[in-house]
Amino acid sequence: MSVQGTPRDHSSLRTQRRITRVMQVLLVAIVGYGVVFGQPKAITNGGIGLFVTFIPALLERNYNIPPNPWLGVWITSAVFLHTLGSAWFYALIPWWDHLTHALSASLVAGAGYTTLRAIDLHSDKVEIPARFAFVFIFVVVLAFGVVWELFEFALDIVAAKTGISMPLAQHGLDDTVLDQMYNSVGALIVATFGQAHLTGVAARIQKGLYGALDEDS
Repeated sequence: MSVQGTPRDHSSLRTQRRITRVMQVLLVAIVGYGVVFGQPKAITNGGIGLFVTFIPALLERNYNIPPNPWLGVWITSAVFLHTLGSAWFYALIPWWDHLTHALSASLVAGAGYTTLRAIDLHSDKVEIPARFAFVFIFVVVLAFGVVWELFEFALDIVAAKTGISMPLAQHGLDDTVLDQMYNSVGALIVATFGQAHLTGVAARIQKGLYGALDEDS
């Protein structure tokens, strides 16, 4: 069902946009805080996070993909909570890093599944069994987690060599293992429930993205 079809859909979309706008305003405030008080982590993470929150709107504008009422909230929440963590809460609340890793991993898993499902819907020659999709989600998230940890390790080396404060850092082997464990939790949630709740999103992406490509070809 399209989000444009009923009053309830319109209400959900308005609610989603209000929640997203509030978090976007707070991200702008965090970037402003970083500029005023010389906090490069707040500037970098807040700026990148703010850009990511506009991805659903860019997809709608460029590929005519109708927004899912809560997809924007999901994306914005992941980057917003990470930005809050990098600015303050990672040092103050021990479990905040676990929360953001699980949420970010669920977002990566959701992106992986919707891409896979969109390909499946687009081509009659491709048939992706549900069990394969479940395993695929896990592999994508764990691989992304490994790349992310390597990226943090590389930033640690650069910071040690240059003395420049980096927006991300590793905190030992235990932290890396816990990060991967909570990444797996986020992947498990999406792998279990995503096939029931993300198929509609994948269908909209398939229709908008492949439709635009067909028109250009």
